Amino acid sequence: MSASTVLAPLREAAERIDRRTPAHRDRAVDGLRALALLAVPTGHWLLGGFTLDADGGLHNASPLSSLGGLAPAGWVLQMLGVFFLVGGYASALSYRRRPGSAGAWLKGRVVRLGRPVLGVTAVWALAAPVLYAAGVPETSLRTGAKLVVQPLWFVGVYVVVTALTPYCVRAARRLGGWAAAPLLASVAVVDLLRYGPLAHSVPSWLSLLNILPGWLFAYQLGVAWGERRIGRRGAWLLLAGGVLLFAALLAVFHYPASMVGVPGAARTNSHPPSLLVLALAAAQSGAAVLLRDRLARLLDRPALWAPVVVINLCAMTILCWHQTAMLAAAVPASFAGGVAGLTTAPDSLGWIAARVAWMPVFAALLVGIARYARRFEAPPVEGRRAGAVRRAVAGLLAVGFGAFALGLA
Repeated sequence: MSASTVLAPLREAAERIDRRTPAHRDRAVDGLRALALLAVPTGHWLLGGFTLDADGGLHNASPLSSLGGLAPAGWVLQMLGVFFLVGGYASALSYRRRPGSAGAWLKGRVVRLGRPVLGVTAVWALAAPVLYAAGVPETSLRTGAKLVVQPLWFVGVYVVVTALTPYCVRAARRLGGWAAAPLLASVAVVDLLRYGPLAHSVPSWLSLLNILPGWLFAYQLGVAWGERRIGRRGAWLLLAGGVLLFAALLAVFHYPASMVGVPGAARTNSHPPSLLVLALAAAQSGAAVLLRDRLARLLDRPALWAPVVVINLCAMTILCWHQTAMLAAAVPASFAGGVAGLTTAPDSLGWIAARVAWMPVFAALLVGIARYARRFEAPPVEGRRAGAVRRAVAGLLAVGFGAFALGLA
């Protein structure tokens, strides 16, 4: 059988998706969203490892603890700034076209975000006792639970910034891209307090003040972009300013180079976001605006556009289930002892090579899981009463699983 014969159905499917795409669809923004989405599992799969204890239990570990030279990989893979940027852009357009009230608009978006989260946590709440009865150590289950809930913080933050869309729109219409400047200044002030001369007298909880402005920054830029208040000049300013600020924070103010948390490190850039995260988001946002037209022309090709559509349709499934896909390989491997790239310590370039070889396996497992988990992204079809009961049960299971993951149960 020739390669052309094998690829013919895929080519036909891609062309069918291309024909069904509305002419007004912004392919570049969808492409940026897909790229940012894929960066999440790629980063977690590449920079998240395990070690085995004497009882065969899995513990989280990171290659960044031993291989600090990998930090620049995080500069590429940390694309949450792009995700919030395109989220703000899409929200601005959707809010402008909403048929009903702002409350109804927000409710619809929250439901679409919340349903997949309830799905993954409820499934894990039911699966954990079964896995424990099958012999999986409790340590492995707690490690897995932490990994599963780890990306879900993003959903909560995203719901909050989405709720602020009406205010972001007003600010963008009045100030354009400069509406994001106070958010940058707020994070800078908090960073100065927690890392500056007064750091010894500043309470640790002060860093939490960076959570909202830190992630709202790129979202506000996206809203301004959607309101057509950021052009090429503003994009160049974001790109150049972000790069210069990023370099200064690393070279002069000695911010940690890693964009993700490193076990044992005294400081972290990501939880909550530091000024370095906003500098990177500014540079990425400027680059995204500048590359928009070129990316749109590239995605006019059906073979490139079809995967973007599929990824966007499965966005929450990818976010919620990619850690489960990695665990589906690592937990069985833990019974075999040390398996390179899975259960051995992530402390060498050999581990990196082995982990890269495992990543197609994780991807295949995620595709298999998505065939069934994708239903959590679809609207429910049962009656109102049955749906309410199901949501209540799923909510209770989710709370129980969250307590287990956080060590509260």
